[in-house]
Amino acid sequence: MSEFPKGFLWGAACASYQCEGAWNEDGKGPSIWDDFCHDKGKNHVANDDTGDVACNTYHRYEEDAELMRKVGLEVYRFSVSWPRIFPQGTGTVNEAGLDYYGRLIDALLERKIEPWVTLYHWDLPSALQKKGGWLNRDTAVAFGEYAAVLAKRFDGRVKTYMTINEPECVVGLGYGNGIHAPGLKLSERDQALCMQNLVLAHGIAAKALRRYSSAPLQIGVVPCGRLCYPLADTPESVEASYRATFDLSRDSWTFTFNSFLDSCIFHRYDDSAPGFLKEAAAAVPQSDWDLIEPPDFIGINVYQGDGTDENGALVRRYEGFPVTAVKWGVTPEVMRFGPRHLYRRYGLPMYITENGQACNDRIFLDGQVHDPDRIDYLHRYLLELKKGIEEGAPVKGYLQWSFLDNFEWSAGYSERFGIVYVDYPAQRRILKDSARFYAEVIKSNGKCL
Repeated sequence: MSEFPKGFLWGAACASYQCEGAWNEDGKGPSIWDDFCHDKGKNHVANDDTGDVACNTYHRYEEDAELMRKVGLEVYRFSVSWPRIFPQGTGTVNEAGLDYYGRLIDALLERKIEPWVTLYHWDLPSALQKKGGWLNRDTAVAFGEYAAVLAKRFDGRVKTYMTINEPECVVGLGYGNGIHAPGLKLSERDQALCMQNLVLAHGIAAKALRRYSSAPLQIGVVPCGRLCYPLADTPESVEASYRATFDLSRDSWTFTFNSFLDSCIFHRYDDSAPGFLKEAAAAVPQSDWDLIEPPDFIGINVYQGDGTDENGALVRRYEGFPVTAVKWGVTPEVMRFGPRHLYRRYGLPMYITENGQACNDRIFLDGQVHDPDRIDYLHRYLLELKKGIEEGAPVKGYLQWSFLDNFEWSAGYSERFGIVYVDYPAQRRILKDSARFYAEVIKSNGKCL
Protein backbone atom coordinates (compact mmCIF):
# COMPACT_ATOMS: atom_id res chain seq x y z
CA MET A 1 0.00 0.00 0.00
CA SER A 2 1.16 3.53 -0.72
CA GLU A 3 1.37 6.08 2.05
CA PHE A 4 -1.41 8.43 3.06
CA PRO A 5 -1.13 11.93 1.52
CA LYS A 6 1.82 14.05 2.58
CA GLY A 7 0.95 16.11 5.64
CA PHE A 8 -1.78 13.72 6.77
CA LEU A 9 -2.14 14.07 10.55
CA TRP A 10 -2.27 11.21 13.02
CA GLY A 11 -3.55 11.51 16.56
CA ALA A 12 -5.92 10.34 19.24
CA ALA A 13 -8.68 11.78 21.37
CA CYS A 14 -10.23 11.85 24.83
CA ALA A 15 -12.80 14.05 26.60
CA SER A 16 -12.76 15.96 29.88
CA TYR A 17 -15.45 14.18 31.89
CA GLN A 18 -14.33 10.80 30.62
CA CYS A 19 -10.74 11.07 31.75
CA GLU A 20 -9.94 14.04 34.01
CA GLY A 21 -11.45 13.18 37.38
CA ALA A 22 -10.90 15.91 40.01
CA TRP A 23 -14.61 16.59 39.69
CA ASN A 24 -14.77 19.12 42.54
CA GLU A 25 -11.16 20.27 42.84
CA ASP A 26 -9.60 23.72 42.45
CA GLY A 27 -12.84 25.62 42.10
CA LYS A 28 -14.54 23.48 39.44
CA GLY A 29 -18.32 23.68 39.47
CA PRO A 30 -20.66 20.71 38.98
CA SER A 31 -21.73 19.59 35.52
CA ILE A 32 -24.84 17.78 34.38
CA TRP A 33 -22.77 14.59 34.25
CA ASP A 34 -21.71 15.02 37.86
CA ASP A 35 -25.37 15.37 38.75
CA PHE A 36 -26.44 12.45 36.58
CA CYS A 37 -23.83 10.08 38.01
CA HIS A 38 -24.43 11.14 41.61
CA ASP A 39 -28.18 10.59 41.32
CA LYS A 40 -27.93 7.16 42.89
CA GLY A 41 -30.57 4.50 42.65
CA LYS A 42 -31.76 5.63 39.23
CA ASN A 43 -29.56 3.22 37.25
CA HIS A 44 -28.34 6.03 35.02
CA VAL A 45 -24.85 4.52 34.73
CA ALA A 46 -23.68 0.92 34.81
CA ASN A 47 -22.52 -0.16 38.27
CA ASP A 48 -23.26 3.37 39.55
CA ASP A 49 -19.90 4.41 38.11
CA THR A 50 -18.95 8.09 38.11
CA GLY A 51 -16.30 10.28 36.54
CA ASP A 52 -15.15 11.51 39.95
CA VAL A 53 -11.67 10.01 39.44
CA ALA A 54 -11.81 8.45 35.96
CA CYS A 55 -8.23 8.31 34.61
CA ASN A 56 -7.10 11.14 36.89
CA THR A 57 -5.56 12.98 33.94
CA TYR A 58 -6.04 16.19 35.88
CA HIS A 59 -3.05 15.09 37.97
CA ARG A 60 -1.35 12.68 35.53
CA TYR A 61 -1.33 14.73 32.31
CA GLU A 62 2.48 14.82 32.14
CA GLU A 63 2.69 11.03 32.29
CA ASP A 64 0.02 10.72 29.62
CA ALA A 65 1.65 13.30 27.36
CA GLU A 66 4.89 11.32 27.56
CA LEU A 67 3.03 8.17 26.50
CA MET A 68 1.63 10.09 23.55
CA ARG A 69 5.15 11.06 22.56
CA LYS A 70 6.26 7.44 22.71
CA VAL A 71 3.40 6.38 20.43
CA GLY A 72 4.24 9.24 18.08
CA LEU A 73 1.00 11.20 18.16
CA GLU A 74 1.07 14.35 16.09
CA VAL A 75 -2.28 15.62 17.39
CA TYR A 76 -4.14 15.20 20.67
CA ARG A 77 -7.78 16.18 20.73
CA PHE A 78 -9.14 16.91 24.20
CA SER A 79 -12.11 18.81 25.52
CA VAL A 80 -12.24 21.55 28.09
CA SER A 81 -14.63 21.20 30.99
CA TRP A 82 -16.87 24.27 30.80
CA PRO A 83 -17.64 24.25 34.58
CA ARG A 84 -13.91 24.05 35.32
CA ILE A 85 -13.61 27.47 33.63
CA PHE A 86 -16.98 28.96 34.61
CA PRO A 87 -18.25 27.17 37.74
CA GLN A 88 -21.63 28.86 37.26
CA GLY A 89 -21.58 28.63 33.48
CA THR A 90 -20.98 32.36 33.11
CA GLY A 91 -19.75 35.28 35.19
CA THR A 92 -16.63 34.69 37.28
CA VAL A 93 -13.73 32.83 35.64
CA ASN A 94 -11.94 30.11 37.59
CA GLU A 95 -8.26 30.84 36.96
CA ALA A 96 -7.17 27.49 38.38
CA GLY A 97 -9.09 25.74 35.62
CA LEU A 98 -7.46 27.84 32.92
CA ASP A 99 -4.07 27.16 34.48
CA TYR A 100 -4.62 23.41 34.28
CA TYR A 101 -5.36 23.47 30.58
CA GLY A 102 -2.45 25.81 30.04
CA ARG A 103 -0.13 23.27 31.64
CA LEU A 104 -1.61 20.46 29.54
CA ILE A 105 -1.16 22.47 26.35
CA ASP A 106 2.44 23.27 27.27
CA ALA A 107 3.15 19.59 27.99
CA LEU A 108 1.86 18.69 24.53
CA LEU A 109 3.71 21.45 22.71
CA GLU A 110 6.97 20.53 24.45
CA ARG A 111 6.60 17.10 22.86
CA LYS A 112 5.67 18.53 19.45
CA ILE A 113 2.06 17.35 19.75
CA GLU A 114 -0.58 19.75 18.42
CA PRO A 115 -3.33 20.49 20.97
CA TRP A 116 -6.77 20.40 19.36
CA VAL A 117 -9.42 21.74 21.71
CA THR A 118 -13.09 20.77 21.79
CA LEU A 119 -15.13 23.38 23.66
CA TYR A 120 -18.11 21.19 24.49
CA HIS A 121 -18.06 17.42 24.97
CA TRP A 122 -21.30 17.19 26.94
CA ASP A 123 -20.40 18.44 30.45
CA LEU A 124 -22.73 21.44 30.64
CA PRO A 125 -22.48 23.47 33.87
CA SER A 126 -25.29 22.48 36.22
CA ALA A 127 -26.14 26.12 36.83
CA LEU A 128 -27.06 26.55 33.16
CA GLN A 129 -29.15 23.39 33.10
CA LYS A 130 -31.19 24.80 35.97
CA LYS A 131 -32.05 27.66 33.61
CA GLY A 132 -33.17 25.31 30.85
CA GLY A 133 -29.88 24.11 29.42
CA TRP A 134 -29.96 23.83 25.64
CA LEU A 135 -33.65 24.71 25.59
CA ASN A 136 -32.58 28.23 26.56
CA ARG A 137 -31.05 30.52 23.95
CA ASP A 138 -29.04 32.19 26.73
CA THR A 139 -26.94 29.02 26.96
CA ALA A 140 -25.66 29.70 23.44
CA VAL A 141 -24.75 33.25 24.45
CA ALA A 142 -22.92 31.97 27.53
CA PHE A 143 -21.08 29.52 25.29
CA GLY A 144 -19.71 32.45 23.32
CA GLU A 145 -18.45 34.08 26.52
CA TYR A 146 -16.70 30.84 27.44
CA ALA A 147 -15.14 30.55 23.96
CA ALA A 148 -13.80 34.10 24.18
CA VAL A 149 -12.01 33.36 27.46
CA LEU A 150 -10.30 30.29 25.99
CA ALA A 151 -9.30 32.16 22.83
CA LYS A 152 -7.64 34.92 24.83
CA ARG A 153 -5.81 32.60 27.20
CA PHE A 154 -4.55 30.11 24.60
CA ASP A 155 -3.88 32.59 21.80
CA GLY A 156 -0.92 31.45 19.72
CA ARG A 157 -0.76 28.04 21.37
CA VAL A 158 -4.01 26.48 20.16
CA LYS A 159 -4.70 26.83 16.45
CA THR A 160 -7.46 24.25 15.96
CA TYR A 161 -10.77 24.30 17.81
CA MET A 162 -13.90 22.20 17.58
CA THR A 163 -16.95 23.89 19.02
CA ILE A 164 -19.38 21.05 19.82
CA ASN A 165 -18.98 17.29 19.89
CA GLU A 166 -21.89 15.22 18.60
CA PRO A 167 -24.80 17.64 19.00
CA GLU A 168 -27.00 14.80 17.75
CA CYS A 169 -26.19 12.81 20.91
CA VAL A 170 -26.58 15.89 23.10
CA VAL A 171 -30.15 16.23 21.84
CA GLY A 172 -31.20 12.66 21.13
CA LEU A 173 -29.66 10.97 24.15
CA GLY A 174 -29.71 13.80 26.70
CA TYR A 175 -32.98 15.57 25.89
CA GLY A 176 -34.75 12.87 23.85
CA ASN A 177 -34.59 9.38 25.33
CA GLY A 178 -32.93 10.44 28.57
CA ILE A 179 -30.17 7.84 28.71
CA HIS A 180 -27.51 10.57 28.93
CA ALA A 181 -27.34 13.65 31.11
CA PRO A 182 -29.43 15.62 31.84
CA GLY A 183 -31.76 12.64 31.47
CA LEU A 184 -34.77 14.40 29.94
CA LYS A 185 -37.45 13.08 27.59
CA LEU A 186 -38.68 16.13 25.73
CA SER A 187 -41.08 16.41 22.83
CA GLU A 188 -39.61 16.37 19.35
CA ARG A 189 -40.45 20.06 18.97
CA ASP A 190 -38.43 20.87 22.07
CA GLN A 191 -35.59 18.66 20.85
CA ALA A 192 -35.61 20.62 17.60
CA LEU A 193 -35.31 23.84 19.62
CA CYS A 194 -32.33 22.39 21.48
CA MET A 195 -30.71 21.56 18.14
CA GLN A 196 -31.19 25.09 16.87
CA ASN A 197 -29.66 26.52 20.04
CA LEU A 198 -26.65 24.25 19.57
CA VAL A 199 -26.29 25.48 15.98
CA LEU A 200 -26.43 29.05 17.28
CA ALA A 201 -23.90 28.22 19.99
CA HIS A 202 -21.47 27.00 17.33
CA GLY A 203 -21.89 30.24 15.40
CA ILE A 204 -21.46 32.54 18.38
CA ALA A 205 -18.46 30.59 19.67
CA ALA A 206 -16.72 30.53 16.29
CA LYS A 207 -17.03 34.30 16.00
CA ALA A 208 -15.69 34.76 19.54
CA LEU A 209 -12.73 32.47 18.88
CA ARG A 210 -11.75 34.43 15.77
CA ARG A 211 -12.31 37.81 17.39
CA TYR A 212 -10.00 37.13 20.31
CA SER A 213 -7.25 35.27 18.48
CA SER A 214 -4.36 37.12 16.89
CA ALA A 215 -3.52 34.33 14.42
CA PRO A 216 -5.74 32.47 11.93
CA LEU A 217 -7.62 29.53 13.41
CA GLN A 218 -9.02 26.31 12.06
CA ILE A 219 -12.51 25.95 13.56
CA GLY A 220 -14.63 22.88 13.04
CA VAL A 221 -17.61 21.06 14.47
CA VAL A 222 -17.90 17.34 15.19
CA PRO A 223 -21.29 15.85 14.33
CA CYS A 224 -22.22 12.19 14.13
CA GLY A 225 -25.03 10.08 12.80
CA ARG A 226 -26.11 7.48 10.33
CA LEU A 227 -23.61 6.82 7.53
CA CYS A 228 -24.61 4.34 4.85
CA TYR A 229 -22.49 2.31 2.48
CA PRO A 230 -23.64 0.32 -0.55
CA LEU A 231 -23.51 -3.45 -0.37
CA ALA A 232 -22.89 -3.45 -4.13
CA ASP A 233 -20.27 -1.08 -5.52
CA THR A 234 -22.34 0.21 -8.42
CA PRO A 235 -23.24 3.81 -9.28
CA GLU A 236 -26.90 3.14 -8.53
CA SER A 237 -26.20 1.58 -5.14
CA VAL A 238 -23.74 4.33 -4.17
CA GLU A 239 -26.35 6.95 -5.04
CA ALA A 240 -28.98 5.12 -3.01
CA SER A 241 -26.68 4.91 0.02
CA TYR A 242 -26.07 8.66 -0.25
CA ARG A 243 -29.80 9.39 -0.18
CA ALA A 244 -30.33 7.03 2.76
CA THR A 245 -27.56 8.73 4.76
CA PHE A 246 -29.33 12.10 4.68
CA ASP A 247 -32.98 11.00 4.81
CA LEU A 248 -34.52 12.83 7.76
CA SER A 249 -37.87 11.09 7.35
CA ARG A 250 -36.51 7.88 8.84
CA ASP A 251 -36.72 7.06 12.54
CA SER A 252 -34.22 8.75 14.87
CA TRP A 253 -33.98 12.03 12.94
CA THR A 254 -31.64 13.34 15.63
CA PHE A 255 -29.02 10.73 14.74
CA THR A 256 -28.20 12.18 11.33
CA PHE A 257 -25.35 14.43 10.31
CA ASN A 258 -27.72 16.79 8.53
CA SER A 259 -29.97 17.39 11.54
CA PHE A 260 -27.18 19.75 12.63
CA LEU A 261 -25.12 20.44 9.51
CA ASP A 262 -27.96 21.40 7.16
CA SER A 263 -29.04 24.11 9.58
CA CYS A 264 -25.46 25.18 10.31
CA ILE A 265 -24.28 25.33 6.69
CA PHE A 266 -27.42 25.83 4.56
CA HIS A 267 -29.69 27.52 7.16
CA ARG A 268 -32.52 25.22 6.09
CA TYR A 269 -33.60 21.57 5.86
CA ASP A 270 -34.50 19.55 2.78
CA ASP A 271 -37.88 18.07 1.93
CA SER A 272 -37.21 14.89 3.95
CA ALA A 273 -37.24 16.83 7.24
CA PRO A 274 -40.24 16.46 9.58
CA GLY A 275 -42.44 19.52 9.91
CA PHE A 276 -41.40 20.43 13.44
CA LEU A 277 -37.75 20.60 12.37
CA LYS A 278 -38.55 22.93 9.48
CA GLU A 279 -40.68 25.03 11.82
CA ALA A 280 -37.81 25.32 14.31
CA ALA A 281 -35.53 26.59 11.55
CA ALA A 282 -38.20 28.96 10.22
CA ALA A 283 -38.57 30.50 13.68
CA VAL A 284 -34.89 31.51 13.82
CA PRO A 285 -34.60 35.28 13.29
CA GLN A 286 -32.31 36.52 10.52
CA SER A 287 -30.13 38.19 13.13
CA ASP A 288 -29.29 34.73 14.53
CA TRP A 289 -28.67 33.24 11.08
CA ASP A 290 -26.20 36.07 10.50
CA LEU A 291 -24.16 34.74 13.43
CA ILE A 292 -23.92 31.22 12.01
CA GLU A 293 -21.21 30.57 9.44
CA PRO A 294 -20.08 27.23 8.00
CA PRO A 295 -17.21 25.53 9.87
CA ASP A 296 -13.76 25.35 8.32
CA PHE A 297 -13.90 21.57 8.53
CA ILE A 298 -16.14 18.72 9.59
CA GLY A 299 -14.95 16.26 12.21
CA ILE A 300 -16.37 12.79 11.62
CA ASN A 301 -16.94 10.43 14.54
CA VAL A 302 -17.57 7.05 12.95
CA TYR A 303 -17.63 3.55 14.39
CA GLN A 304 -20.12 1.60 12.32
CA GLY A 305 -22.28 2.11 9.27
CA ASP A 306 -25.48 0.81 7.72
CA GLY A 307 -25.37 -1.32 4.57
CA THR A 308 -27.98 -0.43 1.97
CA ASP A 309 -29.31 -2.13 -1.15
CA GLU A 310 -29.76 -0.63 -4.60
CA ASN A 311 -32.93 1.13 -3.42
CA GLY A 312 -31.36 2.63 -0.29
CA ALA A 313 -33.16 0.28 2.08
CA LEU A 314 -31.18 -0.72 5.16
CA VAL A 315 -30.22 -4.38 4.88
CA ARG A 316 -30.47 -6.57 7.96
CA ARG A 317 -27.10 -7.94 9.03
CA TYR A 318 -26.67 -11.65 8.53
CA GLU A 319 -26.47 -14.09 11.43
CA GLY A 320 -23.03 -14.02 13.01
CA PHE A 321 -22.15 -10.60 11.60
CA PRO A 322 -18.83 -9.41 13.13
CA VAL A 323 -19.32 -7.13 16.10
CA THR A 324 -17.21 -5.43 18.76
CA ALA A 325 -17.38 -6.05 22.50
CA VAL A 326 -20.31 -3.61 22.70
CA LYS A 327 -22.04 -5.31 19.75
CA TRP A 328 -21.40 -2.51 17.28
CA GLY A 329 -20.98 -3.82 13.77
CA VAL A 330 -17.54 -4.03 12.21
CA THR A 331 -18.23 -2.23 8.93
CA PRO A 332 -14.96 -0.82 7.55
CA GLU A 333 -16.64 0.10 4.23
CA VAL A 334 -18.23 3.08 5.97
CA MET A 335 -14.80 4.72 6.09
CA ARG A 336 -14.66 4.68 2.31
CA PHE A 337 -18.15 5.89 1.52
CA GLY A 338 -19.09 7.99 4.57
CA PRO A 339 -16.55 10.78 3.95
CA ARG A 340 -17.41 10.73 0.25
CA HIS A 341 -21.08 11.28 1.04
CA LEU A 342 -20.33 14.12 3.46
CA TYR A 343 -17.99 15.85 1.02
CA ARG A 344 -20.53 15.60 -1.77
CA ARG A 345 -23.17 17.28 0.38
CA TYR A 346 -21.11 19.91 2.19
CA GLY A 347 -17.91 20.41 0.17
CA LEU A 348 -15.71 20.88 3.23
CA PRO A 349 -12.42 19.26 4.27
CA MET A 350 -12.73 16.62 6.96
CA TYR A 351 -10.89 14.85 9.74
CA ILE A 352 -11.79 11.53 11.29
CA THR A 353 -12.03 12.80 14.86
CA GLU A 354 -13.06 9.50 16.46
CA ASN A 355 -12.78 5.88 15.38
CA GLY A 356 -11.99 2.77 17.38
CA GLN A 357 -13.24 -0.43 18.91
CA ALA A 358 -14.23 -1.52 22.39
CA CYS A 359 -12.64 -4.83 23.41
CA ASN A 360 -12.76 -7.01 26.52
CA ASP A 361 -9.17 -6.15 27.36
CA ARG A 362 -7.26 -7.56 30.31
CA ILE A 363 -3.69 -7.84 31.55
CA PHE A 364 -2.25 -11.18 30.41
CA LEU A 365 0.07 -13.38 32.44
CA ASP A 366 3.05 -11.77 30.73
CA GLY A 367 2.00 -8.37 32.09
CA GLN A 368 1.00 -7.08 28.65
CA VAL A 369 -2.37 -6.27 27.07
CA HIS A 370 -2.88 -8.10 23.78
CA ASP A 371 -5.74 -6.80 21.64
CA PRO A 372 -5.59 -8.35 18.15
CA ASP A 373 -9.27 -7.60 17.55
CA ARG A 374 -8.63 -3.87 17.87
CA ILE A 375 -5.59 -4.03 15.61
CA ASP A 376 -7.60 -5.85 12.95
CA TYR A 377 -10.41 -3.29 13.27
CA LEU A 378 -8.09 -0.30 12.91
CA HIS A 379 -6.25 -1.95 10.03
CA ARG A 380 -9.44 -2.65 8.08
CA TYR A 381 -10.92 0.82 8.65
CA LEU A 382 -7.71 2.60 7.68
CA LEU A 383 -7.44 0.62 4.46
CA GLU A 384 -10.96 1.70 3.53
CA LEU A 385 -10.24 5.31 4.54
CA LYS A 386 -7.30 5.32 2.14
CA LYS A 387 -9.61 4.17 -0.66
CA GLY A 388 -12.04 6.99 0.11
CA ILE A 389 -9.25 9.55 0.01
CA GLU A 390 -7.99 8.19 -3.31
CA GLU A 391 -11.56 8.51 -4.64
CA GLY A 392 -11.70 12.19 -3.77
CA ALA A 393 -12.71 12.60 -0.11
CA PRO A 394 -10.46 15.36 1.35
CA VAL A 395 -9.81 13.73 4.72
CA LYS A 396 -6.78 15.47 6.25
CA GLY A 397 -6.18 13.39 9.36
CA TYR A 398 -7.25 10.53 11.60
CA LEU A 399 -7.71 10.59 15.38
CA GLN A 400 -8.16 7.24 17.10
CA TRP A 401 -10.70 6.91 19.93
CA SER A 402 -9.47 6.74 22.49
CA PHE A 403 -5.96 7.18 23.74
CA LEU A 404 -6.83 5.95 27.24
CA ASP A 405 -9.48 3.57 28.47
CA ASN A 406 -11.94 5.87 30.21
CA PHE A 407 -15.44 6.49 31.55
CA GLU A 408 -17.82 5.60 28.72
CA TRP A 409 -20.91 7.56 29.75
CA SER A 410 -23.90 5.38 30.65
CA ALA A 411 -21.71 2.26 30.26
CA GLY A 412 -19.34 3.50 32.97
CA TYR A 413 -16.05 1.61 32.98
CA SER A 414 -17.45 -1.54 31.41
CA GLU A 415 -16.19 -0.56 27.95
CA ARG A 416 -12.52 -0.19 26.99
CA PHE A 417 -11.75 1.75 23.81
CA GLY A 418 -8.20 2.84 24.62
CA ILE A 419 -4.92 1.89 23.02
CA VAL A 420 -3.52 2.47 26.51
CA TYR A 421 -4.88 0.21 29.24
CA VAL A 422 -5.86 1.92 32.49
CA ASP A 423 -5.70 -0.24 35.60
CA TYR A 424 -8.21 1.93 37.46
CA PRO A 425 -7.55 0.85 41.08
CA ALA A 426 -3.81 1.53 40.72
CA GLN A 427 -4.14 4.20 37.99
CA ARG A 428 -1.41 2.32 36.13
CA ARG A 429 -1.02 2.74 32.35
CA ILE A 430 0.04 -0.09 30.02
CA LEU A 431 0.57 0.33 26.29
CA LYS A 432 -1.55 -2.24 24.48
CA ASP A 433 -0.36 -4.06 21.38
CA SER A 434 -2.62 -1.74 19.40
CA ALA A 435 -0.60 1.26 20.61
CA ARG A 436 2.53 -0.30 19.14
CA PHE A 437 0.65 -1.08 15.92
CA TYR A 438 -0.60 2.49 15.72
CA ALA A 439 2.92 3.82 16.35
CA GLU A 440 4.09 1.96 13.23
CA VAL A 441 1.18 3.33 11.23
CA ILE A 442 2.09 6.87 12.26
CA LYS A 443 5.82 6.40 11.67
CA SER A 444 5.23 5.04 8.13
CA ASN A 445 2.30 7.39 7.33
CA GLY A 446 0.21 4.29 6.73
CA LYS A 447 2.62 2.56 4.38
CA CYS A 448 2.90 -0.39 6.76
CA LEU A 449 -0.78 -1.25 6.27
